[in-house]
Amino acid sequence: MADEQVQDKVQKKSHMKLFIIIGVAVAVAVGASVGIMIFMNGNKDTAHKKEKPNAEATVVQPFDPFIVNIYDGQELRYLKLRVEMEISGEEAKTELTSRQAQIRDAILVILTTKTLQDVQYLQGKNQLKQEIMAAVTKIVTPGKVKQIFFTDFVVQ
Repeated sequence: MADEQVQDKVQKKSHMKLFIIIGVAVAVAVGASVGIMIFMNGNKDTAHKKEKPNAEATVVQPFDPFIVNIYDGQELRYLKLRVEMEISGEEAKTELTSRQAQIRDAILVILTTKTLQDVQYLQGKNQLKQEIMAAVTKIVTPGKVKQIFFTDFVVQ
């Protein structure tokens, strides 16, 4: 019986060693895979940068906040909206700055036609972004404004 206990301990130790060896092997394999992926991904990023040396950097142009009255079906509420636009480079920034009054007017006209139900949910906010983009594209050269961002959106 003592021999069986000794054999059981030896087998448990050998199983433990086997689990440790397998664990170390798996850890090394995972580490190597992650290292290779990071290395390969880093090379793609530098390759992309080398392929597009003439690509214009985008700039985010902030606007002063817009504050308008909107109707919720029972009473008037306030909508405070801060808009920023991703534009294509310094030339677009100059054009946006020189036409800022027209752009603000167009956005204000759009905002004052909205109700609380129009802007309350994500779909309405996305629709509002599209309407603002269409209005801005009529004012500035098409393609200059890449994206519209709402950085502050408060209804009270």
